[in-house]
Amino acid sequence: MKTIEATLVYLFRDNKCLMLHRIKKENDLHEGKWNGLGGKLEDGESPLECAKREVKEESGLHTHFMNFAGHLFFPAFDKEGNNWSVFVFRSEDFSGIQLNECPEGELHWIKNCDLLNLNLWEGDKYFIPLLLSKDIFLGKFTYMNKKLIQHELNTM
Repeated sequence: MKTIEATLVYLFRDNKCLMLHRIKKENDLHEGKWNGLGGKLEDGESPLECAKREVKEESGLHTHFMNFAGHLFFPAFDKEGNNWSVFVFRSEDFSGIQLNECPEGELHWIKNCDLLNLNLWEGDKYFIPLLLSKDIFLGKFTYMNKKLIQHELNTM
């Protein structure tokens, strides 16, 4: 078992959030779920560098400034039993021409008030309100068979 470092990025504009509907990637752990943008850190890459790269790769957008929103820890999260350590960012400062799709799914601007109605991971429903209120948070979410069995979430 190892710890995989990753990022999640939520882009906001006009009271909407850019979300990725994960419906394309083969054997996707997140299949059918709605997520922010992001992915695994590459060797030698900082969380912020990863977040900017992933936003560009997945959406075509270039972020100018990102706020650190929090950190989430998912013990034994994937099918190999790896822990996931996820740095969460938010941004309202970006530009470029947005792609409609990426290799992992479809991109959609979702009204902030509708985010919790999406097919999210259960734990996302706890931290997304903190993301919207711009609180910085630390959380630990334990899943078994894709079901949330325990969580802890604190604001800073």
